[in-house]
Amino acid sequence: MRGLVQRVERASVDVIDDDGDVEQVGAVGPGLCVLVGVTHDDTPDHADRLADKIWHLRILDDDAGVMNRSLARTADGGASAEVLVVSQFTLYGSTDKGRRPSWNDAARPERAEPLVDLVAAGLRERGATVATGRFRARMRVDIVNDGPVTLLLEV
Repeated sequence: MRGLVQRVERASVDVIDDDGDVEQVGAVGPGLCVLVGVTHDDTPDHADRLADKIWHLRILDDDAGVMNRSLARTADGGASAEVLVVSQFTLYGSTDKGRRPSWNDAARPERAEPLVDLVAAGLRERGATVATGRFRARMRVDIVNDGPVTLLLEV
């Protein structure tokens, strides 16, 4: 399981239907935006470990402007710990051969969706305010990266 974590000033996700109508389904800020990819052998344990890693990742600025604070420390201080979680099967795209990515390593939606949901649930259980995208929908994600800070986590 992979999580592409970005520290954000704000982030939101819109769903666009077949008629072109746009609905905002999630928004956060400031906090983190996490794009989550699932592969075939991922389990609920992987989802819990990813949520824990995100929760304790020290990439938020402390009072001195140093990346020394995690979502956990932010929540302990009474501030809101906000996270936008969006499924992203393309994190398992392979470009090893040719010019067209292969999606063979990405889990099928029926396997991936419950695991992405478990990542979001794990963050909520730990105390985060979590917004999400909508699985299997055409989404537009608006991210204002802070730093910029972007890290790839794998569990």
